[in-house]
Amino acid sequence: MINLIRKFYNYFFSTDKQFARRLRPMLGFIPANMALFKLAFYHKSNSTDKLLSVQSNERLEYLGDAVLGTIVAEYLFKKYPGSDEGFLTKMRSKIVKRKSLNRIADKMGLDEFLAQYNNTRLSKSMLGNALEALVGAVYLERGYNGTRTYVVKKILRGYLDIHELESYDDNYKSQLLEWCQKNGSIVSYKMIAKYKFEKRDRFKVAVLIDGKKLATADDFNKKSAEQTASEKAIQALGILQETPQ
Repeated sequence: MINLIRKFYNYFFSTDKQFARRLRPMLGFIPANMALFKLAFYHKSNSTDKLLSVQSNERLEYLGDAVLGTIVAEYLFKKYPGSDEGFLTKMRSKIVKRKSLNRIADKMGLDEFLAQYNNTRLSKSMLGNALEALVGAVYLERGYNGTRTYVVKKILRGYLDIHELESYDDNYKSQLLEWCQKNGSIVSYKMIAKYKFEKRDRFKVAVLIDGKKLATADDFNKKSAEQTASEKAIQALGILQETPQ
């Protein structure tokens, strides 16, 4: 009853009523805890005070990442009853990887919410982070069952073509290796730099074909950097498989 009153107030009388009305079609419900959903779009780059770092969407992002991974795993487990663990793992990876979440968040229009609550230049990674934070906020508001309904109906079925993903190969290293084997070339990777970014180690990796550097990429994980560098390389070679929209 209390939540119902809060939702009514948020939609008709709150100073955040316009925010609540913009959220409703995207969520399928009116939030009772508006501060929680506003926080989902508040990036840590807004604050220069270390003591205020918790007042960002990072904690919600952490929670949403875990919840989203579980819901996607359950969804795939039920959708493909005859598939093995390897197939399910690859499909889950295709859905929850950063580039996929960035693309989904962009389609959802989360950039508009981020622009409203952040006084910083928006990056693509902020989109995926905000989507995970939003899922975290939905989980705290609606619980697991409500979040599962939201993710499946509004996100997975609304913004993904799951059947296109089945045949899409997002392992760029394997694609590049296959191309090199067919063309008698040798592919290798070299770490050319390691530095600190946001207090974390970040790696810059180059991909070489027959000893010639073709592309470079940076990431917090060397394997991820190699994947991104490989993607750039096969794009330069003109053999990049089109990403499902």
